[in-house]
Amino acid sequence: MTLETAFKTLNTCLLNLREEMRSLRTTIREDKPSDSIIFEDTFGDAVDDLLGRLETGLLAAGEGQQAVALHIDLDSARRDLAVCQDQFNQLIYHFFDLLSYDGLAPLLRFGRQQKGEWGAWTNSIKTGLERCQTPIYEVNQALFLCWQTVVERTGSASVSVRTTNIGQHITLLENRVAAHEEIA
Repeated sequence: MTLETAFKTLNTCLLNLREEMRSLRTTIREDKPSDSIIFEDTFGDAVDDLLGRLETGLLAAGEGQQAVALHIDLDSARRDLAVCQDQFNQLIYHFFDLLSYDGLAPLLRFGRQQKGEWGAWTNSIKTGLERCQTPIYEVNQALFLCWQTVVERTGSASVSVRTTNIGQHITLLENRVAAHEEIA
């Protein structure tokens, strides 16, 4: 796979994840049954933060793709990929904190206590978080593929030199002639 193709795949996966997260944000912010509650702020702000990290990662991945489009600038591509990886690492750390039992239990408990529309709303938040898991996995795989391609490209451009030390015995011609004359 070419480096440009690997970056295109990464960008596509990041866009798919952004679409799922935007859908989750819509569920949290706009689909709630009535007035604001603490969970809307908690989960809404967290998803906004995730989307901010995702946008930064998307920008870096786009710049990385441009760095390998015409004339390959491997150093720029590597730096952009590192920024994207860092943002993604932070995103998944905070995402799985939301999806953890400690993150979801209070929300789901609230939904069970309130019943009706609130129960459906809290369950749809849980479902939205779960739907983000597959795109997160795909981004992770695309990042791995980009790194693998960068490393292969870097490795193919390097030169390896191996030297061996083989001894030689060198004699000067004058010494041989002088030695030959003494014998004669």
